[in-house]
Amino acid sequence: MLLQNHTPLFFNTAGGKLPIRFDERNILKHRRYRVSCSNSYLSNKWKRQYTSVLIVPTGVGASIGGYAGDALPVARTLASVADCVISHPNVLNAAMLYWPMPNVMYVEGYALDRFAEGLWTLQPVHQNKVGLVLDAGIEEQLRIRHLQVADATRASLGLPVLEYIVTDTPLEVEKWMNPKNGQATGRIKHPDSLLRAVETLCDRSINAVAVVARFPDDDIEDVDDYRQGKGIDLLAGVEAIISHLVVKNFMIPCAHAPALLPPPLTKSLCPKSAAEELGYTFLPCVLAGLSNAPQYLTNEYESQRNGCVVGSDVDSVILPADACGGDGVLAFANKRNKPLIICVQENETVLNDTPDKFGIDVVKVSNYWEAIGVVAAHKAGVDPNSLRRDKIKNINTNSLIPSNACVASTSRIFA
Repeated sequence: MLLQNHTPLFFNTAGGKLPIRFDERNILKHRRYRVSCSNSYLSNKWKRQYTSVLIVPTGVGASIGGYAGDALPVARTLASVADCVISHPNVLNAAMLYWPMPNVMYVEGYALDRFAEGLWTLQPVHQNKVGLVLDAGIEEQLRIRHLQVADATRASLGLPVLEYIVTDTPLEVEKWMNPKNGQATGRIKHPDSLLRAVETLCDRSINAVAVVARFPDDDIEDVDDYRQGKGIDLLAGVEAIISHLVVKNFMIPCAHAPALLPPPLTKSLCPKSAAEELGYTFLPCVLAGLSNAPQYLTNEYESQRNGCVVGSDVDSVILPADACGGDGVLAFANKRNKPLIICVQENETVLNDTPDKFGIDVVKVSNYWEAIGVVAAHKAGVDPNSLRRDKIKNINTNSLIPSNACVASTSRIFA
């Protein structure tokens, strides 16, 4: 039957004219194929997803990302441009604050290095079974506070935090500043106790772990610079050691939240550090991140790689200009088809690992505004230099004269 109020249409056949039947299903089908200059009808299905990695090393006093989640605005902005963003807890954690981003992968630092080296792949999930490890050295009142946080995320956010365990021995965290390079570092005296607790949770089908260790309470003088947005996060080095230990041994997502007594109130507080002054715990952002963090697979699991993100999928890497010496960055820089590496000069750290020191070809930008602009151009297939005044020079000629032809190659340099 023809639609009401429509004039019948006919097409010619050998046997005469036959009516074209337009029902609603046919109309919808034809709409899918119409051509328009509007973006509403243009598809990127012929382009693969654009993947960007955002790195800000922890415990190195980064001007942006060295405090309480102050690189999170960078991640949010980058996520609006790239199809997929891969970053780590130091960037995405903000104590009591966090920001859900469906196209951002929350990847622990040790796992990120293995991913960059091509040893591990990232398998997206709908949700993980999150377990909580509490240090036996945490006082009862502080322990109750953290358990209340876990219950709050379960009831108010619906997070899959299933159970907790207390270590059989206090972990006894120690932290200090490395006098050689100024980085925060430290150790836990009883790592075996932590590993036993994680193993127990894994035996009960937990596949992501949040660790809360009791950290020594600092003298006000030791943390005053940090609270003013000038010093180094003294906790960050040991936090990385703890999560690295778990990920290395169990190959599951892990992140750490320190247990501390609330600091005394101060009116002169830098906004970059303010997220850690809101309550009794830094745990909410950790549980939120781990709830849907990707699982880690080795390349041996070829049959499970369908849908996984691999190191060769990465199109760009953004990091501070003086922090180019990490395992992950060097692995990306040495790939045959290496990603675009973007170094942000405004984000200074205590390191001196410049790209020139390691012979890495990079795009140097002044700030994250420019970095994300370069990513937008790169994703669009546009030479970033074409967006600058007088940055496109005459094409270079490198003549090779084989026996049968003359070949010219182009050298492209980003400013």
